Amino acid sequence: MAHDDKAYDQRLTVAVLGPGGVGGLLAALLSRAGHRVICLAGEKTADTLRTSGIGVRSGVFGEFTARVEADTELREPVDACLVTVKQTALDAALARVPAAVLGDGLLVPFLNGVEHPAALRERYRADRVAPAVIRVESTRVAPGEIEHTSPFAEIDLAGDPVPDDLLDSLATAFSAAGPTTRVVPDEAAALWAKMSFLAPLALLTTRLGLPLGDVRTAHRAELTALVEETAAVSAASGGPSDPAQALARYDAFPAATKSSMQRDAEAGRALELDAIGGALLRAAKRHGVPVPVATRLVEDLAATTS
Repeated sequence: MAHDDKAYDQRLTVAVLGPGGVGGLLAALLSRAGHRVICLAGEKTADTLRTSGIGVRSGVFGEFTARVEADTELREPVDACLVTVKQTALDAALARVPAAVLGDGLLVPFLNGVEHPAALRERYRADRVAPAVIRVESTRVAPGEIEHTSPFAEIDLAGDPVPDDLLDSLATAFSAAGPTTRVVPDEAAALWAKMSFLAPLALLTTRLGLPLGDVRTAHRAELTALVEETAAVSAASGGPSDPAQALARYDAFPAATKSSMQRDAEAGRALELDAIGGALLRAAKRHGVPVPVATRLVEDLAATTS
């Protein structure tokens, strides 16, 4: 990866582990911007991507098809590997990215939760794990077919031990390809900012089986209590704490909004309950923060999905 002021002129080689809604969108945008993209997936999906590329339908970025390479495993060094699988599939997926092959390339996880950076740093170079948070609504409707439905795509890129020039180069490449990207100075703050918003939304919509509009009206007191608990854990963990702002954000969302965890539950897929709810409870216990509402919701969800 280039380390000079003209990093934006450099053609990067980027692997994308899990070319679904988020990974497929980023792979297509980076490829269209002139970067070399290698998608890592199962054999059937890899064959489809090699043959047909990735088609994107987006009100922001237009309709286009991008050519990508595809394989079942990383077989050569890359500048960066984006990890865009669900947390529930992470361990199996990482077998496609041998640490010895990735070497000193960046590993950029777009994962829910707050515990994954430490786990990834045990497996890969600690100063090359650069956690990212993305704000986007993007869905894989079929292998190699992506629908980007939100009027935004924004990335926060972090990595406390990662050299600034590496973060800056990748952020510049993202921004030039489409998503507004910034490098943020505090990894924990970035991850907890997302967790503070995601955990109450995911736990309540999934447990109640209701869209956000019904949760924020019929179950307002429970939502407020859960937001306050999560904010307290965030503050104790070095993250932001603004319950009123979180509630205002929920109020601004369309009433029909569902969380991704809720959609997984409706489809009978494995839930990211441990990565979101479990991590919240572990952080609360570590810092001595009482979280009775979160505890009850996580226990109820664990019992109903076991």
